[in-house]
Parts: sequence; C-alpha cells; structure tokens
Amino acid sequence: MKTTVRVNRKRPESLTKQITDQLTGLIESGAMTVGSYLPSERDLAEQVNVARNVVRGSYENLMRAGKIQSEGRKGRTVRASGTKKRAGKSAAGSKARKK
Repeated sequence: MKTTVRVNRKRPESLTKQITDQLTGLIESGAMTVGSYLPSERDLAEQVNVARNVVRGSYENLMRAGKIQSEGRKGRTVRASGTKKRAGKSAAGSKARKK
C-alpha cells in the first residue's frame, strides 16, 4: 500500500508527530482499512526522507494509542477501533483486591 505521508521540516511539530498525526488521519478516515499493513519502517523512512527511528517512534505512538498492532516479522497492521489492550487495568485491579 502506498501511503501519502509528507513532512514539513519548517513546522514546529516534530517529524515523529507529523507522521503520527497523518497516519492517524488515514486510519480514522478509512483510507487505511482494518487489517491492512503499514509500510515497513525502512520503506516509509525512504519515502518521507527521514531517519528510521523517526518512523519507529511514530509507529510506537500509534501502537500505544491502540491504532495499530504488531504482527511480529510480518509487520504492523491497522487495528479495529475499540480493541485497545488494557494491560494496566488488570494489574491494578488485582493489587487493589489483595489489600
């Protein structure tokens, strides 16, 4: 899939934030459908002309927001809305019951 992501180095926002915001917009608008694969870090970095760690940071932000998920070596896919993992909630709940 060819994603249309562009960065403007003159903007005050970081390159990572610009990429994250654009990918979020593509996901929320339906341009990137649930289950579709995102470009590899290397491919997107070359397309946008940024370092790979910038793209990696964007992908990590999207994973924390529950927008994408990692499929291991297959890559990252768009996640269905409302399926965000809630790892912290179960751990906090079990501690509260032990007191």
